[in-house]
Amino acid sequence: MQDLEQYTQQVAQQARDASRKLVTATGQQKNDWLRLSARRIRERAASLMVENAKDLAKAPEYDLTEAQIDRLRLDEKRLDGIASALEEIAMLADPVGEVIDSNVRPNGLLVTRVRAPLGVVFFIYESRPNVTADAAAICVKSGNAVILRGGKEALHSNLAFHRLLAEALDECGLPPHAVQLVETTDREAVGYFLRMSDKIDVTIPRGGKSLIERVANEARMPVIKHFDGVCHVYIDQDADLEMATSILINGKCHRPGVCNATESFLVHEEVAAAFLALAGPQLAAQGVEVRGDQKICELLPHARPAVDEDYRTEYLALITSARVVPNIDAAIEHINEYGSHHTDVIVTNSLPAAQQFTTEVDSAAVMVNASSRFNDGGEFGLGAEIGISTDKFHARGPCGLRELTTYKYVAYGKGQVR
Repeated sequence: MQDLEQYTQQVAQQARDASRKLVTATGQQKNDWLRLSARRIRERAASLMVENAKDLAKAPEYDLTEAQIDRLRLDEKRLDGIASALEEIAMLADPVGEVIDSNVRPNGLLVTRVRAPLGVVFFIYESRPNVTADAAAICVKSGNAVILRGGKEALHSNLAFHRLLAEALDECGLPPHAVQLVETTDREAVGYFLRMSDKIDVTIPRGGKSLIERVANEARMPVIKHFDGVCHVYIDQDADLEMATSILINGKCHRPGVCNATESFLVHEEVAAAFLALAGPQLAAQGVEVRGDQKICELLPHARPAVDEDYRTEYLALITSARVVPNIDAAIEHINEYGSHHTDVIVTNSLPAAQQFTTEVDSAAVMVNASSRFNDGGEFGLGAEIGISTDKFHARGPCGLRELTTYKYVAYGKGQVR
């Protein structure tokens, strides 16, 4: 490969050039590309699985866990799911050009605020080849060129997906460089891209905390990110305890290794004994280790004492921290202190308690009587998402098509001068 700095500069410039052409693309062209790509994924399933097998064969070299290997693996069912996801994105409304609002000034000037693409997205992610297709689809549909930098563990799978997507772009009259894959696994390449604020408009990292911290520290352009998913469930004194148990078990056990899994629960002291009598056996049956305060340990024989750090930890495993609180104020204070502003839940039949909780908890998503697992682009009706942001600028929560746009003011006059 050519000099690394020269290579990264070339990729970024090609993305910038493609982004300028992409702004003139029609919604029909983008949807045709999505549907053609979906069809090709199904048609080439066998060859995609051959390339994926090369990645699976190398998995032991990278010390991947069974869960990581499972996320890496492609089969016909998963490939059909990836194709279906592209078709679903094609059915979503195109955000580009949407008039957000408008007004006519006293002098007759019509002022409109219109959605526009961000430009070039640098997307860094780890070993999930389905993300290659998802991210490309979301970026192009929202009018953005994307530079994809996947993990080395999925390199062959990602290259195969990229070839297919780029070919389809060309066939649909879209710039092939609207989707590019970084073909080197050299970590230094990421550093070069992160310094190119003149060519890249936003960086989105999706992976472990160390990756996101590196990107946040080195990037010279805006970053859409979240560090941790320390998500809570608070069981209020007016909660339906069977509902609360179901919500806690689902949030903790459905998929423990994802960012919207529940990592901690708080229970009002008036219902703590009754709730733990219901939830405790179910947590134990699911193999969940509970790390709690003194009262939790008194009420749950299998619990072990928690230390302060337990309440700040994203376990991504069948472990939960727990605390008994005297009131809703203490619960809110705990969440705002120990949480990561990702997703927090209250279970209650009290409207005033729900309103206080949703107002005072400072998180990207606040749920009332529903599992934390619903903080997801598809579940919120946004279609596919490129990640979940805990930032407050520019996007917060699931980042779908609209979150990958900005806006511009377009004013229409009839010769007005000032």
